[in-house]
Amino acid sequence: MKHRIVVLGAGYAGAFAAGNLARRLSPSDFEITVVNAVPDFVERMRLHQLAIGQDLALRKLTDVFAGTGVRLRLARVTGVDPERRTVAVTGEDGDGEIEYDTLLYALGSSVAHHGVPGVAEYTFDVTGRSSALRLRERLSGLGEGGTVLIVGEGLTGIETAAEFAECRPDLSVALAARGELGAWLSPKARRHLRHAFDRLGITVHEHTGIEAVEPTRAIAADGTSIPADVTVWSAGFAVRSIAAAGGLEVAETGQIVVDRTMRSVSHPDVYAAGDCAYAIGENGRPLPMSCASAGFTNMQATAAIIARLTGSEVPTTGLKYHGNHISLGRRDAIFQMVDRDVRSRSWYLGGRTAARLKSGVLKGAGWGIAHPTFGMPKRKRRLATAPDRAGVRVDA
Repeated sequence: MKHRIVVLGAGYAGAFAAGNLARRLSPSDFEITVVNAVPDFVERMRLHQLAIGQDLALRKLTDVFAGTGVRLRLARVTGVDPERRTVAVTGEDGDGEIEYDTLLYALGSSVAHHGVPGVAEYTFDVTGRSSALRLRERLSGLGEGGTVLIVGEGLTGIETAAEFAECRPDLSVALAARGELGAWLSPKARRHLRHAFDRLGITVHEHTGIEAVEPTRAIAADGTSIPADVTVWSAGFAVRSIAAAGGLEVAETGQIVVDRTMRSVSHPDVYAAGDCAYAIGENGRPLPMSCASAGFTNMQATAAIIARLTGSEVPTTGLKYHGNHISLGRRDAIFQMVDRDVRSRSWYLGGRTAARLKSGVLKGAGWGIAHPTFGMPKRKRRLATAPDRAGVRVDA
């Protein structure tokens, strides 16, 4: 019987991981199944562009995995049972279960509401394709002078505000920040960001925590009312409760607690990658939820899975966060490098060069997803002759 590897989620972490596994493992010994709720790969880092009216090329997962041997199951994951080694799903064919021998959990994250009244009912977000399209439809109906408020001064909030203001100068775009705009950037990069916002006409409400959202306004902690025909919520990410409900050990964030190899500390058949993994970086701090972390963790998880199942020594890949790349519309961007303690270095790259570099990063990520088995070795690795339940070779 073939060893069944199931990958949950086909985002940046899951799609790359499935491709790596297919590239390096022998189909004679392994069966790889990817479970995803939607039929297309979603370029999450570009959803703010989709929301403002730009068209993004769709990559169907059937095309992505064609010829790789990877099986695609279009279904939504509703539960995991790590004791029985099963995944509960629901889809067009109804409810069902998928059995696994090794599970890679990469379901990603969604917008975090933080319990703020009115967020669930009245706000929009850009964390998924369907939500971005819903926002796109709403924005298309706004006429000149319409007000848009982005809540959150993180990467998503900054990129969304800049993209909206550049593409729709007829709108009044504002951003609400709990602290100082770009406080985590170096002084020069912070000035660059402020100049970009001034150039784009974006109003910034600093030191403004939003305590409630209504249909046409947001209410700050001090009682100030900020008018908003559309409120876009980008105040952080949250993971679904599936892992915790299934009995996997999770952190307070709901992320799966993993060891240095991305293996669940409570269930050795389960690995996690991407936003849903509570992974400690080389600086001793949890990796942030980001595309960069998805890359680090999926490379480590796949390397560990392959090594343990084929009886090899488990390698370790780097878990060092190098910095942030921030789009400021289509013609401007910031590349901010950080040190070991995730403090911004004095050097940064900005302007058109940074924008071209960011565009290259996005295109490279998309190309890698579309060619999951590029550079496939002629000789693939076989399953170890005597694996235990965790997939580790047992020496005689």
